[in-house]
Amino acid sequence: MAVLDVLLYPHPTLKRTARELGDGEHVEAERVAADLIETMDSHPGCVGLAAPQLGHLVRMIAVDVSEHRKAVNPNGRLLLVNPEVTASEGAEVAREGCLSIPHLTANVRRPTRIEVSATALAGETLELTSEGFEARCLLHELDHLDGKLFLDRVDSLATDVFRRKRYR
Repeated sequence: MAVLDVLLYPHPTLKRTARELGDGEHVEAERVAADLIETMDSHPGCVGLAAPQLGHLVRMIAVDVSEHRKAVNPNGRLLLVNPEVTASEGAEVAREGCLSIPHLTANVRRPTRIEVSATALAGETLELTSEGFEARCLLHELDHLDGKLFLDRVDSLATDVFRRKRYR
């Protein structure tokens, strides 16, 4: 349980697929969860983090957009184990950034509403609906579990990728 360094692109772990956490891995899940929360909280303005960004190749993410100005009806602080999108609708292009690619942002098309199934840290099954900015953040973090970065989702590297103008 510690604030860990966030892996930076092109670290090879960022392009690998994370494995599911099994029922008997509660101690591992708690350790990764603590690392995610502590590291996320140490970066002002951070709204999400995936376990692979910290070198843990397991399917776990943390997202909290509660204090973000773009959030509408957020679900609060989410810590999701083995999450998967079960439904999606709509589409919108918006700017994204990532702690693993700190100097760039890009326009990325994502669904505007999603339904997600996951397991909570305590083991119960979660079903949630998310929309807008929170849905975008969840999808961004879910991509990390499959070894995808936001740059993999841009339509044009020439016209949709930008140097970050300010640093947090």
